[in-house]
Amino acid sequence: MASLTRWFMRKPLAVESIKEPPKIEQKDASSVRMQDKYGDVELNGDLDATIHAFMSILGDNDDFVVHSFRVFGKFKAALFYYKNFSDAESIDLYVLRPLMFPPEHIQPMGIKADALPDILLQEVLYTCEGKKNSRFDEAIREISKGKVILAIQGMPCAIVFGSRKVEHRTVGQPETEQVIRGAREGFIEMLGTNVSLLRYRLPTPDFRVKYMTIGKLTQSMVAICYIDGIANSQLVEEVHNRLASIEIDAVLDIGYLEQFIEDNNWSPFPQMQYTERPDKTVSNLIEGRVALLVDGSPFALIAPTVFSQYYQTVEDYSGRFLLVSFIRLARLIALLFSLVFPSLYVALLSFNPELIPTEFAVAVSGGRAGVPFPAVIEVLAMEISMEVLREATLRLPQQVGGALSIVGVLVIGQAAVSAGFVSPITVVVIALTTIGSFATPAYDAALALRILRFPLIMLAGAF
Repeated sequence: MASLTRWFMRKPLAVESIKEPPKIEQKDASSVRMQDKYGDVELNGDLDATIHAFMSILGDNDDFVVHSFRVFGKFKAALFYYKNFSDAESIDLYVLRPLMFPPEHIQPMGIKADALPDILLQEVLYTCEGKKNSRFDEAIREISKGKVILAIQGMPCAIVFGSRKVEHRTVGQPETEQVIRGAREGFIEMLGTNVSLLRYRLPTPDFRVKYMTIGKLTQSMVAICYIDGIANSQLVEEVHNRLASIEIDAVLDIGYLEQFIEDNNWSPFPQMQYTERPDKTVSNLIEGRVALLVDGSPFALIAPTVFSQYYQTVEDYSGRFLLVSFIRLARLIALLFSLVFPSLYVALLSFNPELIPTEFAVAVSGGRAGVPFPAVIEVLAMEISMEVLREATLRLPQQVGGALSIVGVLVIGQAAVSAGFVSPITVVVIALTTIGSFATPAYDAALALRILRFPLIMLAGAF
C-alpha cells in the first residue's frame, strides 16, 4: 500500500489538530432493495398486519419463530426471532418473564399502548441492548443478525433486543505464530471477543473502534481500530474511504478486504500484515498503524506495513538488543538462502564453474556424473517436487502430515539420488532453500519468495 505508507511516513500531526474522520454510511445492494420495497412500511401498531408482513418475508424458514403472548396479561404481543440464532434462555428469563409478570409498582390497567416503549425499556425489561425501531426494513435486518423483535398491539413501534448466540471456540494459543516468550492467547472468530482482547491491553480513552457493515449478503461487521493522537488522521480517513468503496456479496475473511484496499494486486509481496496475536496488534497500533478486524475471522489486518516487519516477531520486542539482532541477522541469511541460493547454484554450474574451488568442483562433478539433465532442469524438478510435497503436507490431517514430510524428504530424496535423477549436491541446495523459507516468520512473505525463486532459476539457466 504505497499511498498508505506515504501517509504513515509523514510527520505526525499534533494531537489537537487531529479531527475525527467522517463517519461513512455504506448502503449495499441488499439494503437498497429492502429500502425500495419496504422503506415506506412503518410498524404502526397493527399486530396482525405486522405478523403477516414478517411471515411473508421470513416465513419460509423452518427456524423462524413467531411467539404470541400478552404483555401484563392485557396487550397482545409477538416475538420474532430465529431459534437457532438466539439465546432461548435469555429470552425466557430477561424478556418473556418480566413482560408476563410485571413489577409490583407497575399498574397495567392504567398504561396506554403508546407509552409502553419507554416503560418497558426503563422499568420492566432486564436488558441493556433494547432500543426502539419503527421501520420494517430495519427490523428485518436486525432479525437476520440474530436479534429479537417485540411488537405489541397498539404500540407505534417495535423493540429490538440483542440476544444472538453463536457457538465459538475459546481463546487459545495461536497456531500460526508460535513464540517462546510471549502471551499464549490469540484472536478467535467472534469480533466482540477480539475487540475486548485489544481493549484489555489498551485501557486508554484514545483507543478508537469504528464499525462498518460490508457485504451485500453477509452484512459482515468490520472494525477499524486505531489510537487517536498517534495514528495519522489522513491514514484513518483513507482506510475509511477504501472500505466504503467496496462492493461485494460476501466478506467471509479478512483476506477479502485486503484484495480490495491494497494498491497493487499483481505484486507477489504482501502489502499489509496478517497477525493472529492481540499483543502484536497492540504493538503496531502504538506505532501509529491501523488494524482491521472482521466478524468471523481470527486474523487482524495491519496497515500500512514495510518489508522489515515480516522478519520481526513478538519476541523481538521483549528480547535484549544484542540477542535479537543476532536472530534477525539469521533470518536475513535465511532470506538469501530461500531466494537466490538455487539460482546462484544453477548460474555457477552452467556458466561460471571457474568460480568454484577446485576441490569442491571435483566433488560436484563426481556427484553429477550420470545425471541426464542439465542443472536448471534438475533444480526446477526438485523445487516443484518440494512445493507439491509442502502443499500435500499442509492439506493432510495433522497426524498424517508429519509422517508424509519425513517420508518425502528422506525416502524419496534418497531414492532419487540412488536412481541418478538428481545429484546429492542438488538435494543439499534444495534442502537449505526449504529450511530458509521456513525461517521466515510471515507465511505470505515466505510464499512471495517461493514464487520468485522460479523466474530467478530460469533466468540463471538462460543467461
